[in-house]
Formats: sequence, C-alpha cells, structure tokens
Amino acid sequence: MMTGLTVASTVTWPHSLWAAVTPQGPELPELAGSEKADVIVVGGGFTGLSTALHLREAGVDVAIVEAAEPGWGASGRNNGQVIPTLSRPDPEDIIARHGAVGERFVHLLRDSASTLFDVARRYGIEAEQEQAGWVQPVHSPGRIKIAERRVRQWSRFGAPVELLSREQVRDMLGSDAWHGGFWNRTGGHINPLALARGLARSVLGLGARVYARSPAVSFERRNDRWVVKTEKGEISGGALVMATNAYSGEFSKQLVPDIAHEVMPVLSWQMATQPLSDNVRKTIIAGRQAMSDTHGELYFARYDARNRLVTGGAVIGPGNKAERLKARVTERLQRLWPQIGEVGFDYVWNGYVGMTSDFLPRIHKLGPNAYGWTGCNGRAVALTIPLGDQLAKAVRGAPDSELALPFTNPVPIPVHGLMRKLAPLMLLVYRRRDAREI
Repeated sequence: MMTGLTVASTVTWPHSLWAAVTPQGPELPELAGSEKADVIVVGGGFTGLSTALHLREAGVDVAIVEAAEPGWGASGRNNGQVIPTLSRPDPEDIIARHGAVGERFVHLLRDSASTLFDVARRYGIEAEQEQAGWVQPVHSPGRIKIAERRVRQWSRFGAPVELLSREQVRDMLGSDAWHGGFWNRTGGHINPLALARGLARSVLGLGARVYARSPAVSFERRNDRWVVKTEKGEISGGALVMATNAYSGEFSKQLVPDIAHEVMPVLSWQMATQPLSDNVRKTIIAGRQAMSDTHGELYFARYDARNRLVTGGAVIGPGNKAERLKARVTERLQRLWPQIGEVGFDYVWNGYVGMTSDFLPRIHKLGPNAYGWTGCNGRAVALTIPLGDQLAKAVRGAPDSELALPFTNPVPIPVHGLMRKLAPLMLLVYRRRDAREI
C-alpha cells in the first residue's frame, strides 16, 4: 500500500529518505471561500510548480491548488534520477507518432536535464543536485543493440551521448555485471523533494499563490472562466492546467476520469542504504553517475549527498513487502557489487508512477485555454521542468506550431479497475523477458 494518501488538516509524509533529510517546505494556506486568478494550476508537483514559475516570470497571475503539499506525490517520492530520454521510445519512435511536433518534443527531451539544473541554479535551489551524467548499462550481450540504437538516434539530434564498451562500464560502475551501455553526460540526480520545496519557495517569491491540503474535486466552465472546486472553496481563472499525472484519480474519481483512466498508476518502491564507507563508495559508481539499466525489472542506483546508495525494486504478492524487498535487493546489490559487504536499509518507501501502454506521455487540450497531461513512465523528473515552460506558453496564447506539445485526445484503458489490479503481475512477464537473450 502507498502510505499517507488521506489528507486532513495535516499531511502524512512517507518514511522516505527525502522526507527525513529535507528542510520543511513553506507554510501554506488551504483554499477557502472564493478566489480568482488568471491561471489555475491543479497539482503542486514538478509540472505544476514549473508551470507557475514560468508564468510568474512572464508576469501572469497564477494560483496552484494542491491536494496535499508540494512534492507529496510522485515528485517527492521518486529516485531523483535526472534522465533526458523517455523510458523506451527513442527519437524516431516519437517523430513517427507525432511528426513535426514530435521533433520539437525530441529537442525538449534532449535539453530537459540541463533545463532542470539551470532552473535550480538560477533560483539558488539547494537540492543536492549533481549533474554527473546518466548511464544505461545493458544486462545481456544482445541488448547492446538498445544502446547502439539510442546513441545513433540521439547523436543525430546533438545530444552528448556515447556508446560504452563492457570495459568502460565496468570501470564506471565497478561491476562486471553489464555488457556495455549508453551514456548521456547531461543527466544526473537530485533530492526530488528538496527540488519541489525549492520550486515552491521560488514560486511564492515571485508572487504566486499556493493552496495546500485542498484536493480539487471538480472543475467546470462557467461564464467563460474555469472554476475549480475543493471541499472548502473554489477558484476561478481564465486558463487551467491540470498537472496531476499518476495521482489524477486518487483524491477525486470525478475530477478528470478520462485522464485518470488512460494511465496505469504502478506502485514503485524506493530504498536507501546506510551510508557506505569511503573505501567502498570509491569502488561503486565512483563518478557518482545516475544508473538505470535495461532490465524490465529495473536495476537502478545513485548516491545521495550522504553516500547512501538510493535504489529500489518491485515486489508482488501478499506479506511484508518492505522486508521481502529488502532481502531481494540486498541479494541483488551483493551480486552486482560483492565488495559492498553487509547491506542495511534505513529507509523504504513507495509511490505511484504513471505508466501508459506505449510508454509515451499524454498531453491534452481539455477545453478553451485548458490543458492537462499524464504518463511520466518513470521519466518525469527531467521532463516536467521544460514541460511546465511549454504549458505556460500555451496558456499565454502561443500557437501550436511553436510548442513542443504533442496533443492527443484521452483514450481511457478499457476495464481500467481490473487492469489496475492485474498490472503488478506484469513483473512476472518482465522477469521472464529479462532472462532471455534478444
């Protein structure tokens, strides 16, 4: 179960590393009574905060309506890897699907990691950010084709990518477990909750309003304005951005059912080891890159500022999932890096990732000057910051031909409730595929 879903007068945070080490966010009011803004943003995660930030930079009056607190959802629970690609589709896939706007979206993706780090620097946000690069090692000899394809396609668009040999990956990661890989120098990692809270402070500093503990229950078009209702109030605006992603249906089933039902919220588990000694740390990912490999049951890891290895995994079935996961991931880490020795985990937590059937994000027009999106597919950290900039431009009237937003109509997944219950079983499929050569 995901912890802390019920929102009352106070918010229950997950027992995560990020919640433990990050300074508290700003004190925020609830939405009560009737308010107005030029633009309403629903959702105080990375997308909503970035949208508001870029609107305020342009002098637009904007208010965020957040169900819990900024960063409470996926934006503050994830692994913090800053990855400037999608999880599976490559540039040619994106352009084949979306044409010219797909090509603009590819350029947005190419620069997405650097955009995030640039925003953090510009606003003096301290989020333990390290632009040390991102590496995707391949876990079987045949899957080097994945890395070759990615290097070829991303090189065509000017991304600073490189194909790594088995020896180079061994030297970079300190393990013989992989067979080469894909390397992008612009990636890296952050403390995601610190980034969310830093963005919230920056947004407030620019004069935006942020209403917390105020789940939106519905929205409607009234007298040429959008009206968003919460339990205690409502706010109207000339434009609307729905930035709720994987949590679109978690607080109100009636808010955006078509969007909520086109994405599969999959529970993702994160965990942080005890700090590694300097001697061991220097032999495991010595350059402190972010790493996530080609397994369907993903192997991933990065360091935090205290030299904890932040990793995670997946688990299905009944029983104490956290304890079962600790045992499974301990075995994995010791197999990948025998030099790690005894492994202890101080933090284990989870949250939803919004998955789509084709691993492409869904970006929509919801009505006159109203927009929404979902489907991060595990790549939201880098993607959402420039995406917020694009959504801000959209509500300010930029023509579609200038936007890197591949708009589609919502396509709900049939029998969504049943499929959501069955989704965890895909882990068995991934494990079987991972064991096969391709």
